[in-house]
Amino acid sequence: MASDAAILAVAVAGAYLLRLDHLKWLWPQGAAAIVGMALVGPAVFRFAGLYREITRYIGPVFAYRVVKGTALLALLFYAATFLFDRGSGTPRSVPIIFFLLSTLGIGGSRLFARWLLLGKSAAARGPRVVIFGAGAAGIGLHSALVHARTHQVIAYIDDNPQLVGRSIRGVPVRPTSEMDFIVREHGVNAMLLALPSASRERRRQLAEAGVNLGVQVLTVPTLSEIQDGSARVDQIRPVSIDELLGRTPVAPKTELLQRLVVARNVLVSGAGGSIGSELCRKIIACRPDRLVLVDACEHNLYSIEMELRNWMSANRSDVRLEAVLGSVQDAVLMERLLQANRIQTIYHAAAYKHVPIVERHESVGAETNVIGTHVLATAAERAGVETFVLVSTDKAVRPTSVMGASKRVAELVLQGLHRQGSRTRFCMVRFGNVLGSSGSVIPLFREQIARGGPLTVTHADMVRYFMTIPEAAELILQAGAMAKGGEVFLLDMGEPVRVDDLARNMIRLAGRSVRDAANPNGDIEIHYTGIRPGEKMFEELLIGGETKPTEHASIRLGHEPALAPQRLDTSIDRLRAAIDQRDDNAVRSLLVEMVNEASAHAPDTVA
Repeated sequence: MASDAAILAVAVAGAYLLRLDHLKWLWPQGAAAIVGMALVGPAVFRFAGLYREITRYIGPVFAYRVVKGTALLALLFYAATFLFDRGSGTPRSVPIIFFLLSTLGIGGSRLFARWLLLGKSAAARGPRVVIFGAGAAGIGLHSALVHARTHQVIAYIDDNPQLVGRSIRGVPVRPTSEMDFIVREHGVNAMLLALPSASRERRRQLAEAGVNLGVQVLTVPTLSEIQDGSARVDQIRPVSIDELLGRTPVAPKTELLQRLVVARNVLVSGAGGSIGSELCRKIIACRPDRLVLVDACEHNLYSIEMELRNWMSANRSDVRLEAVLGSVQDAVLMERLLQANRIQTIYHAAAYKHVPIVERHESVGAETNVIGTHVLATAAERAGVETFVLVSTDKAVRPTSVMGASKRVAELVLQGLHRQGSRTRFCMVRFGNVLGSSGSVIPLFREQIARGGPLTVTHADMVRYFMTIPEAAELILQAGAMAKGGEVFLLDMGEPVRVDDLARNMIRLAGRSVRDAANPNGDIEIHYTGIRPGEKMFEELLIGGETKPTEHASIRLGHEPALAPQRLDTSIDRLRAAIDQRDDNAVRSLLVEMVNEASAHAPDTVA
């Protein structure tokens, strides 16, 4: 306020001097004007809101307040000369000159103070970064970094011809073609992706370019994250491997997404697992009448129930939610549960899916994956459930593991019930690995990177399909809505990914380098451990024959071989007896026998 008073006094004196070019005005009217503005000015500025702003963060809004305050003072100055100074000959242009001088002085003093407070020399010592995207998000991110004094922004990267060659706040805007040169020439440490509205494919391309240049790639949240309030535009985070592997998903068809859920009674088995919990989140957002969660793991069941109840409270949802601790192998519990809640739709996600673990515990894996599916499906048929959707896996195709074989037999169970003329619509949804699930390699790689390595890869040429958990859950809901009975739906998994490339990209995304023969001084090494029992070099989604398109671009319909119903019943009885005896050899033999016998048949004809 003292600074403003002094600036206003000088502005008054300057206005008189510039207009009259002599000092005769100084007494008495000039002195009165100087004292009056020095006293009244700070009070007017307080009214205009100038003293509420934090100087280091001032921007366009503050400029408006400065102009408003000085204009108001100029009007007061003019009114005072008109009322009290008619005979002195004070020119009417003096208040106008005063307005211009005071605006420059008040605004300039703030800008100078802001420049001192930001301390540019301190920012220059931070990591050197480039910002990809010279739009509002990039400029806002630059401003946040300057205030935080954490990074030195070397350049903006943008292909907009109206921006290239210009500068923003002293930082040049360069095209994508010069990114390699800028990184090498200026020793850039990181690339910041400030493209919240860009497609996933575009973000993936840029992230890969940064990774290949050997710089850490960070990003601002996506537009959807900013809009729903879960993140701010200036919150930078490392690019996740999901964004490198994922593709831009096809927008869900709302009618398909809700067909089996809205105002219906729905049950999800394995509700606390990776896929099961995401299914529950999608389902409850579609407002079913009742949602029943079933899981054999107490902790997982508790976690998803509390999460859903918190969501219901925040969104004022009246869905009737029930969490049941129990196993799908419990026939009495399943049948009572389905009948008491008048369940109309079942999503069966309960399964053991870790290939090496199930390979060592064959009877337990088959009991859950096969017998559990048979028990729940039979109970569904008796309770009059309308639709039963099995969450399957690509490992069920020409399986080389007990887990894969047990999931294929679970599919055969549903196909057999369909062939018997069941009123329940049984269908299966088959897909590959989901990013971040409990069975995915990605959480393991993250943990190994955090420990400093090494990363363990089974084989340099092993490939896998990957999909995000939310996308998989959406597609499962939509595939089930198209079921007429007996179908195998295949989800479009995109292009397969080499696990070795995945490991190397995750190391680079973490800002580390790979230690190998070409780079012996790197940070993290990759160890190749060899293929584990039951693993395959590559996965498939279709056993044989052709696929047909559906009304959703990312869902195909497959025709699969199946067992005759009578043969299936006999095989299930034999398998159940072997499991009861915990005869792992017999269990494995029966699974192989059923899978091979089914594969020898012609593909099913699906209505």
